[in-house]
Amino acid sequence: MIEVRRDAEIYRMDGDWFSARWHFSFDQYRDPAQMGFGNMRVFNDDRLIPGAIWPMHPHRDIEGLTYVVEGLFRHEDNVGGDPGPLPAGSVQRMTLGSGAFHSEQNGSTTEPMRFIQIWIMPDERDLAPGVEQKVFTKEDRTNTLLRAISPEGGDAVMVHGQASVFVSSLSAGTALTHPIPDGFGEYVYVIEGELDLNDEHLSTGDSAKVSGVADLALTATAPTELITVEVRL
Repeated sequence: MIEVRRDAEIYRMDGDWFSARWHFSFDQYRDPAQMGFGNMRVFNDDRLIPGAIWPMHPHRDIEGLTYVVEGLFRHEDNVGGDPGPLPAGSVQRMTLGSGAFHSEQNGSTTEPMRFIQIWIMPDERDLAPGVEQKVFTKEDRTNTLLRAISPEGGDAVMVHGQASVFVSSLSAGTALTHPIPDGFGEYVYVIEGELDLNDEHLSTGDSAKVSGVADLALTATAPTELITVEVRL
């Protein structure tokens, strides 16, 4: 089954210093039909104006995953994590198990910044807080599905939960097939561009929940930036 949500259907929140697209119920946005997907609870596409700082705030028992889309992402926390700044293409995991404070910030005073933040429910509660991050280039994700975050770690940032994050920069005409493991689904989001997803066509800002399908078949019909989150259902 492939459940498509178009860009216009996704909740938008605009403030003086940020603009956000919240895909699942978050903060003041509540929709019983959109409470997450598998063990993913949050998927937010956020933009901060130059110099903006999301104030320090607490969380616990989540794996907070960040993918930097544009600009410089800076991070602050109370557990000694490296503040960065991280350039576009980078990923970060912050484990907020037994509880920690953190802040997302635009590391530039002259350019806007855009990042995607994902919350994965961990396999265990009360994990020790901590941060891991890696810088990937555009070449690393060009015409491939780069596994940037995974439970195994290694060349990817490790997440303490059954989820993986793939990012891709596809040239027009590029076709990829990704086998979906048993018991998992895929959340596909078109950051920018156009592609065919199995029998569906997606454009900038569209997303799709994919479940009960053996393979993810992607064909870019224009230059496309893409993120896919593979989650335990």
